[in-house]
Amino acid sequence: MSLIASLPKTHISWKRAVRIIRSLHPPIDLFEDIAEPSDWPLLISAEQKTNPRLMETLGNLDLVPSARRVGGAGASYLMAPFTHVSTDRPTRFSAGAFGVLYVARHFETALFETIHHHEVFMASTAQPPGWTSQFREILLDVDATLHDLRGFDAKNPVLSRQSYMASQALGAELRAAGADGVAYPSVRHPGGICAGLFYPDCAAAATQGRHLDYHWDGKRVDFYRDAGSKQVFRII
Repeated sequence: MSLIASLPKTHISWKRAVRIIRSLHPPIDLFEDIAEPSDWPLLISAEQKTNPRLMETLGNLDLVPSARRVGGAGASYLMAPFTHVSTDRPTRFSAGAFGVLYVARHFETALFETIHHHEVFMASTAQPPGWTSQFREILLDVDATLHDLRGFDAKNPVLSRQSYMASQALGAELRAAGADGVAYPSVRHPGGICAGLFYPDCAAAATQGRHLDYHWDGKRVDFYRDAGSKQVFRII
């Protein structure tokens, strides 16, 4: 029996799950303003004639099957992870050939997941201490039947803290088999639960929450700040 055939599947229904992203790129207006995804190819073709930078903004729409595209309010946050992919930006369940929308069940888990990746970047680029890049908290609903990895032993290579080789291989196999994604335990926040969604229509009702700042002390992220209220919280 193959590994994926032995994996249990669980229906996940999360209200106001959390995703934290960099604030570098604004939402893509086309995804927000046009409610019918079936209209996008013609509109994109027409606008390309006068806006040559459109595809740079939209990414590769062909990476998302037309039947699984989403539009309307908040659609940018759901579509962008799938239209902007690169082998230069591999993730736990994808080597960069396809997109994955990563979501945490609770804020603390999303926070620790993003802090880890931010620390890796800051250390590798030898950034000086200080308040660094701003992030956005995105709240969204998840409704999908996912392959459930929460029963895996912490020593399973799919849950490795250092290497994504095993998890990327599993992700590619699952997606090729038509899976909608995976539910898995966070390896950055003990007790936390995450989901990796393979298609944008596995989530809905994405809205922007708080803006957050992370403080880098030269070795780790030691504080985060709510940019709206100016409250500062220590990372323990």
